[in-house]
Amino acid sequence: MRPLARWLSYGWWRALVQTSMAILMVASIESVAADRPVRIVALGDSLTAGLGLPAQDAFPAKLEQALRAKGLNVEIVNAGVSGDTASGGLSRLDWSVPQDADAVIVELGANDALRGIDPKITRAALEKIVQQLRDRKIEVLLCGMKAPRNLGADYAAAFDPIYPRIASEQNVPFYPFFLEGVAADPKFAQADGMHPNAAGVTRIVEAILPKVEELIARVRARG
Repeated sequence: MRPLARWLSYGWWRALVQTSMAILMVASIESVAADRPVRIVALGDSLTAGLGLPAQDAFPAKLEQALRAKGLNVEIVNAGVSGDTASGGLSRLDWSVPQDADAVIVELGANDALRGIDPKITRAALEKIVQQLRDRKIEVLLCGMKAPRNLGADYAAAFDPIYPRIASEQNVPFYPFFLEGVAADPKFAQADGMHPNAAGVTRIVEAILPKVEELIARVRARG
């Protein structure tokens, strides 16, 4: 073979090998990314923390179990703090949500309503939480809450719309009422009449599951 022909042949082979290796590396990286569990932080108050329940019956643990039963590779971190308000969640956001988090379920505001905190304060804190997470390229599922009706119609009219407005303005998935199907039903409540028992948590998980699946799909689509 002439020197030029030999050189061209060698160059073609080397290019082919380099291209093949590049394709394999990309495929390997994509495979690792696809296999890596989606890391979700459940940021909330006692309803998330699982006050009065064994750890395995808390909302994050039961949600992870339900998702894994459907074949979804997820890890859910319990970042619930009993008694926390929306402002409290904002103040601990940086250390509660690690850098490797893919998504956050925000469940805050129940204690704001119970304490009669000005809805403007609650809204401002929730807006900042969602915005800061979005700035960090973290997907968000916002869970709504409703004010106890004994606080009066005016308070409820100011408090309840906070959540759908934020979800709409910031374009994040929204679950209208975290305690849907559980609130005010004694068979799903602990002795205090407020916090869900294990059966109540199971019902919450069953109801919210489609929205969490939507959240995971958004994470996967982002790549």
